Amino acid sequence: MALYRVNKPRFPQGKFHIKKNDEVVVLSGTQQGKRGKVLQVLRDRNRVIIEGVNFIKKAARKSQEQPQGGIVEREGALHISKVMLAADYDQRKGTVAKDKEAAPKATKEKAAPKGKK
Repeated sequence: MALYRVNKPRFPQGKFHIKKNDEVVVLSGTQQGKRGKVLQVLRDRNRVIIEGVNFIKKAARKSQEQPQGGIVEREGALHISKVMLAADYDQRKGTVAKDKEAAPKATKEKAAPKGKK
């Protein structure tokens, strides 16, 4: 994959449904169902960084902050379409569960076998 395509600005949306410090739930992918707080919204790439979700390993050079250097784990970015506000997610799950309890499925009664009495 060519490097120039990775950080190339896309067509950013005018407005996102998620903001910094919002509590969100991941809807799909390997991190599905995980919750966390939004640390950063990357508007130009349509991605978000969520606390405690989608850890990646990066090689770090020696510096004053990292005198040893080596491999550092940090949160990676997820596409904004893969996340949903936790309040909306809980509300949606709650209404689905209530509907199932209120209207149980009707069971069909088996007819008696024909022929033998």
